[in-house]
Amino acid sequence: MKKGFDNDKYLKIQSEHIKERISHFGNKLYLEFGGKLFDDFHASRVLPGFEPDSKLKMLLQLADMAEIIIVISALDIEKNKVRGDLGITYDKDVLRLRQEFMDRGLFVGSVVITHYCGQEGAKAFAKRLKKLGIKSYFHYLIEGYPNNVALIDSDKGYGKNDYVETSRPLVVVTAPGPGSGKMAVCLSQLYNENVRGVKAGYAKFETFPIWNLPLKHPVNLAYEAATADLNDVNMIDPWHLEAYGVTTVNYNRDIEIYPVLDAIFKGIFGENPYKSPTDMGVNMAGNCIFDDEACCYASRQEIIRRYYTALCNLADGKCEESEVNKLSLLMQQAKITPADRLVTVAANKRAEKSGLPAAAIELNDGTIITSETSDLLGTCAALVLNAIKHLAGIDHSVKLIPAAMIAPIQNMKVNYLQGNNPRLHTDEVLVALSMLSPNDENCKKALEQLPALKGCQVHTSVMLSEVDRKIFKKLGVDLTSDPVKKC
Repeated sequence: MKKGFDNDKYLKIQSEHIKERISHFGNKLYLEFGGKLFDDFHASRVLPGFEPDSKLKMLLQLADMAEIIIVISALDIEKNKVRGDLGITYDKDVLRLRQEFMDRGLFVGSVVITHYCGQEGAKAFAKRLKKLGIKSYFHYLIEGYPNNVALIDSDKGYGKNDYVETSRPLVVVTAPGPGSGKMAVCLSQLYNENVRGVKAGYAKFETFPIWNLPLKHPVNLAYEAATADLNDVNMIDPWHLEAYGVTTVNYNRDIEIYPVLDAIFKGIFGENPYKSPTDMGVNMAGNCIFDDEACCYASRQEIIRRYYTALCNLADGKCEESEVNKLSLLMQQAKITPADRLVTVAANKRAEKSGLPAAAIELNDGTIITSETSDLLGTCAALVLNAIKHLAGIDHSVKLIPAAMIAPIQNMKVNYLQGNNPRLHTDEVLVALSMLSPNDENCKKALEQLPALKGCQVHTSVMLSEVDRKIFKKLGVDLTSDPVKKC
């Protein structure tokens, strides 16, 4: 993928901008951190050149002045809410995040449990944190939140919440996922700091939508695609337009909540330091794009990938048809179709010709390689073998794994493990290659090409088994599939 984003510039100007914002508020800033602090693969896909841990690296430049508060909702604890990408509950992810931050040299001050009203799960989690030596605080449900501003800005509202003790100028407020109450924690702290004579400030760090790109720019459309399940919508910020006569982009929830935030700020300080939701943000990513067309192309590809993911989720009963319809509409707005994904065309063309499940991979140099299901190998296993043989300069006719080795594996799968599919999956092929590699130079050369598959594009004409999906994910491949289940 051609690069279009200057990551070094981003690290430099983003940290400087946050320092500048801290100085505006008497050296105390609560920074609500949206999205992922690390492993931000969506950003790296739509802004080629953006490194997945860029935000974390940026924060490390501020490590001496920053501390982190991790927020979790008591409601999420009670219902054992799970992170879809990791498969772990939010309470476990709080501990994972804390350890990840500390291992990287960041100071984690405490955990705040929000939406608390006596839930037993929240109590048990607080006790567990205490045993681990981790400070925790409770923030309570406020009747009529967020519209009952008079109650919110009072001793019976924010004043009822535990005051979170912090010691550094920059307090980063993050969470395992959306809906945890990060903004409410920031605003509660502003109220309680003000009571103590500290004029702390608030800012929001969201990478997307990018405020200084056009509303229908593919990068911003890709953000809508990523949040299609939440039905987020990018909008022109009317408050910013009225205040400054400048068109900027924000998303619906921030624009809708702004009048409430305005009232809360005025209730705490007597005035609002921000004239618009855009004013509250500190994101500088839009200033670091140096090749707009490269980012547009990458974003269009991301929208198509999201569309195929939704189609497969719908086939599995994991999403609503409205999500697919929204993504279809976004594709129209971006003026793209599935045919703009080259591997989709190649895989389907081979499937139509052979009548068998087929797959295609686009390598990083633009080469497209295809495969189909055979008696010995599943289409994904064949695709990986074809790709790494090509990359290693091994002739396609060379059989890396002898049939005599495949047959016993198939016998085990069918006769001993009661399987219905004798063909080798991707993981089984890679294990076989590994076993052969000490004595076979071709197998060794082929295996050494696996890292070169990172960032490659793959499409399959049928939905894959969990095993094959996981292998592609571990290889760093961007995978899509037609919503067709194998017979």
